Amino acid sequence: MKVHQHAESGFITGVDLENGQSLAGDMFFDCSGFRALLMRQTLDVEFKDWAHWLPCDTAQTVACERTGPLLPYTISTAKSAGWQWRIPTQHRTGNGHIYSSQYITDEEAIESLLSDLDGAALGEPRKIKFRTGHIEKFWDKNCVAIGLSGGFLEPLESTSLFLIQEGISKFISLFPSADMPEAVSQEYNRQLTKKFEQVRDFIILHYKATQRSDSEFWTYCRTMSVPDSLSDRMELFHQAGRVFRYEDELFSKTSWIAVLLGQNVVPQTVDPIVSTLDAGQIAHSLGSMRAAMTGAATKMPTHEAFLKNYAWAGAPVMS
Repeated sequence: MKVHQHAESGFITGVDLENGQSLAGDMFFDCSGFRALLMRQTLDVEFKDWAHWLPCDTAQTVACERTGPLLPYTISTAKSAGWQWRIPTQHRTGNGHIYSSQYITDEEAIESLLSDLDGAALGEPRKIKFRTGHIEKFWDKNCVAIGLSGGFLEPLESTSLFLIQEGISKFISLFPSADMPEAVSQEYNRQLTKKFEQVRDFIILHYKATQRSDSEFWTYCRTMSVPDSLSDRMELFHQAGRVFRYEDELFSKTSWIAVLLGQNVVPQTVDPIVSTLDAGQIAHSLGSMRAAMTGAATKMPTHEAFLKNYAWAGAPVMS
């Protein structure tokens, strides 16, 4: 592929594809994945590396036979140098081991992955290398990075599609005029950077809040420095039990509280308003909510039964 640029402005004027086709345009979107053919290889936009906070840099993935009932959720399991996912689908289970190559070898990671499968492996593990972080500018000159060309955050919270959609929707809301006002691209970059940083902080929290000390990896995560934005949030919750949601960020208060309390980050005090309520009334209200949720759940069909009635995929096609 060959990229043509304006001699003075550096704007992209056209692209010659490998099949011989030439494309000219006023605006270009880089959707070339980790290669970032336009943003990094052509426009030389720098990359912000977040490996210090998110040290996992490799994935080994493999599908296996599904055994047991079809679960309606993904299971994420902490391992000695990262974590493993199990994603049940109608005909198989997707598995992956995300880890830091600094603390475990590929061979050890594969062995760990295969030893924890629920069924027989369907093929050989596939290795994927990645860098966590994002480019300095998501919009530079007349080019916008969408998806992996703009940045990547490991899939602990499965946020890639959200960040792609944010990139598209923010561009639509800031759709430029023909003269490409710089203020528009600057605002776009500010908003996308904030989105990435908010997701980053929530993922880092999963590692930083650990109490594990049984491996070098978890000791590093527990003791590493974190961004001020996350440190401030953790300290506010620890001292005052408060959690706030900023600028329509993705994760809700309940998500933050679940991870904080789930890893024993417990507030030193409670909201003074809560302390005025009668403990018996609180217990009664919680009991009523628990009973209502349990009653609703027992009346529902299983996840597998629901899919069979409404969205069953049928037998997989083998090539």
